[in-house]
Amino acid sequence: MPVRAAAIEVRTEGVVGIVSLARSAKRNAIDGAMIRRIGALFEDPPAEWRAAVLQAQGEHFSAGLDLAEHRARSPEAVMAVSRLWHRATQAVRAGRIPVVAALQGHVIGAGLELAAAAHLRIADPGARFSLPEARRGIFVGGGASVRVGRLIGASRLTEMMLTGREVEAEEALRIGLVHRLSAPGASLADARALAEDVAGNAPLSNQMIIGALEEIADMPQAAGLFTEALAASYVQTDGEAQARMDAFLTRKDRKPRDAG
Repeated sequence: MPVRAAAIEVRTEGVVGIVSLARSAKRNAIDGAMIRRIGALFEDPPAEWRAAVLQAQGEHFSAGLDLAEHRARSPEAVMAVSRLWHRATQAVRAGRIPVVAALQGHVIGAGLELAAAAHLRIADPGARFSLPEARRGIFVGGGASVRVGRLIGASRLTEMMLTGREVEAEEALRIGLVHRLSAPGASLADARALAEDVAGNAPLSNQMIIGALEEIADMPQAAGLFTEALAASYVQTDGEAQARMDAFLTRKDRKPRDAG
């Protein structure tokens, strides 16, 4: 069987990578080629990228998994697909650069699992989120039980999965599923602006923020505090940190001191 080219478009804008789901005729349903391409890209992103935007063409971020690929599979095959998704989304989540997701329209099932792997999520006010797998007779397999559960808690995740209902953007913001809402139609532009802002941080600081915080959250308090100290010692003695602190202190010294 021939391997279909992945419907993923990639470009670079300055130091920001733009990664687009490009299958709008299928509401950006994600097939195997697409998730493999995403995993490979974020496992080893271009050297000039200091942040990335994960977005989608068309009206919808993603209608979820391309179910046409998943009929009559063996348990072993289903397990293999699930583990492929875990590797790919972990490459997004635990890579060297922050990822901002721009979300519009439907963000369903596997689409939400992919979005949850991003570090920051900006949603259009018309975005709608759901996990309807139980309605299809299946179960989540791309990381929702872990990542979406971390975002909104096991109780809310259970309710979303049992009912399959749509969570509208305002509620998604309130419960922590997304970080910000854009103006109507502005989620892509807002995500790019945010990625450019984040890319202005020291790269090593960004790497430690996205790499250490979740690990620390799973540690006992004493281990977490010790890990924080190790991270600080590593980042704050980097050459770029020294240069940035020197520049900051020099600027501050030029300003009149507050006599109060």
